[in-house]
Amino acid sequence: MRVLVTGGAGYIGSVVSARLLERGYDVTVLDNLTAGHRRAIPAGARFVHADLAEGAMLPHLLDEERVEAVMHFAANIKVGESMRMPMRYLGDNVRNALNLLDAVTTVGLKRFIFSSTAALFAPSDSPIGEGDTIEPASPYGESKLMIEQALRWLDATTGLRYAALRYFNAAGAWGNLGEDHRPESHLIPVVLKVALGENGKVGIFGDDYPTSDGTCVRDYIHVVDLADAHIACLGALEQGSRAYNLGNGRGFSVMEVVEVARRVTGHPIEAEVLPRRPGDSPWLVADSSRIREELGWSPQMPDLETIVATAWEWHRQHPRGYEE
Repeated sequence: MRVLVTGGAGYIGSVVSARLLERGYDVTVLDNLTAGHRRAIPAGARFVHADLAEGAMLPHLLDEERVEAVMHFAANIKVGESMRMPMRYLGDNVRNALNLLDAVTTVGLKRFIFSSTAALFAPSDSPIGEGDTIEPASPYGESKLMIEQALRWLDATTGLRYAALRYFNAAGAWGNLGEDHRPESHLIPVVLKVALGENGKVGIFGDDYPTSDGTCVRDYIHVVDLADAHIACLGALEQGSRAYNLGNGRGFSVMEVVEVARRVTGHPIEAEVLPRRPGDSPWLVADSSRIREELGWSPQMPDLETIVATAWEWHRQHPRGYEE
């Protein structure tokens, strides 16, 4: 099967592309390299340097590459930034996805995998299932919800089959592929940059949340487990569209992540408490029982120490990320 991976030069998209190639899929990566890295694109994937904002070229590209399925990762992803720059998310994220979906339906494609998010759920103090309250707390989460709604209507009117994967926090590294955002906002790499001496301390955005140690609690899933869930969904689309929550089902607080990173790296990692960050929820943990039961997927690397250790090894070997 020929698969187009948008955002395939990014963190998750690059790992998904590599795993697809391992399984014998034919992969084309589309990326504008604004946030992605040319060196992250796996060998064996064809690369198209283009922007989804250029919607007119997309039907021709899908035909030329003989695409049979699309996996869509290309998006702005920072919750905090979306609170300061809402139209970058409500505008760009949605507009670019609609450009892609317009092209997909124009050429008659019927398989679409969407990288969604847990940020579209209301806060909860128990694991969140697919049927729980949808109430985005940020323009980022709202943008993903708007795209999911478009997918639902396209399923009903055009027969497009899709899977929306609402994952909680991708983390870890796989082989020569790791996390390299500029600037970095995700907790685990931010903490590891302190151990590398790149940053002096890690900022903790609030220690007065209603959690065990006052810091936000998150569910971390290894990026390879996340990639494999996408591929499992691709193989199941003929059975109909679906939305799945993806995570380990266990939450770790910000301070727990810092403590694990201290053990893994052997470095003292200084932490500084800062004011709360707009858009953050105190507790986001996935109930992934549906995808486990329906597709037989389960995380193979659920342990936080393993996740942090794979990320640490990558950052040690790539102290300047993909610039080296």
